[in-house]
Formats: sequence, structure tokens, C-alpha cells
Amino acid sequence: MNRSIRVTLFVLLLLVILVFGLVIGRQVFLVGGQEPEPAPELADLNTYVYDQPRELVEFTLIDENGDTVTRESLRGRWTFAFVGYTNCPDVCPAAMANLRQTDQLLSKELPQPAYLLVSADPEHDTPDKLKAYTGFFGDHFHGLTGDLDTLRALAKSLSAVFVHREVNGQLFVDHSGHFALLNPDGKLAAVIQPPHKPKALAEAFERIYEWARENRERS
Repeated sequence: MNRSIRVTLFVLLLLVILVFGLVIGRQVFLVGGQEPEPAPELADLNTYVYDQPRELVEFTLIDENGDTVTRESLRGRWTFAFVGYTNCPDVCPAAMANLRQTDQLLSKELPQPAYLLVSADPEHDTPDKLKAYTGFFGDHFHGLTGDLDTLRALAKSLSAVFVHREVNGQLFVDHSGHFALLNPDGKLAAVIQPPHKPKALAEAFERIYEWARENRERS
């Protein structure tokens, strides 16, 4: 066998070994950590789900009990967050009522989320007022108040805004009407736009939870 044939056979052997190694490596990768499933398409439920949940801004605020709350405090459970205020005449009571009905519709086999009202009117939304307001809707309902600029920054990271305007000496607050769904890592997982229907909210939550659970198991 001449030298050129031996070189050719050697190169072919190396290629076979390389291809075999790539196949084995791919199988090991798939067993140890499969590619994550893309976010579910929930447009029919007025819901947009992020493929990669978004980090919230760092903040320090106080809740309805006067306790300090930070971004880390939101870790450990799913949370529906909503920007509003206790003196809101229409949008906020309807939104909170929809969340209460959603809470009642959720299967007990699912993790039970919290419901968080982020105040857009901290001047009037004291902890005591928030406690009386959120407590009316249920034990899982909570509120956040504090520094106005901090609340604005948190609202922005929830893809929400609010604006103060005064008419004849009376304060009005215009604010976003969507719900922001936070995952147990305290990150923004989805945005749910109005109109809100409790059955649709419950379905969206279940489908997002199942998607997130399956991706955890695949990783």
C-alpha cells in the first residue's frame, strides 16, 4: 500500500471518528438538557408570553402591613401584578374583582398565586388604606406603596405607566390596565391585556405554568 493511500485512509478514519463523536455528543446533550420549548402563543387569551422572562428593576417599597418589600421578596411564587390605586373609580375595582374570580377558578393542583396592587397614588395609598382595600378581595391580595419615582420605575419594568393630572383641584391618575404575571424567580413572564375574563385568565395562567414546568424538567 503506497503512502498516498495510507494518508487517505487515515483521513477517512478521522472523519468517521469525528462524526461518531458528534452523534454521541448530541445524544448526551439531549439527555442532559434539551432545547427549551418556545413560549406558548396565547393571543386568543389577550396574553403575550416572553420566551425569556424579564428581570424587574431593583426597588425598595412597603406593603400593606408596613413591611419592607424588595425585588427578592417576589421570589418563590407566581404573582399577578397590577398598577392602580385605591381611589380609582372604575378600572381598578373591576380588575381586582376579576382577579378574585380567577383565584376562585384555579385548580387546587396548581400553585396558588399572589395578587399585587402596585400603587400609582402613594400620597393617598397608605399601608392602612391598602390593607383595607386589598383585604376586601382576599388573603392572597397585597399592595405596594412608597416613593413615587420608585413606583414609576417598577411600573415601567412591568411594562406599565401611570400619569397624574389635576382637574379643578382633584387628582386623577391615568394608568395601564393590563396584568403582569411574575414567575417564581420574580421575573416578568407574561403580560395579559384587557378585557379580562376570569376563565381566560385562569386558562392563561395554567398554560404558562405548564410550559414553564416542562422547560424546567427539560433543562
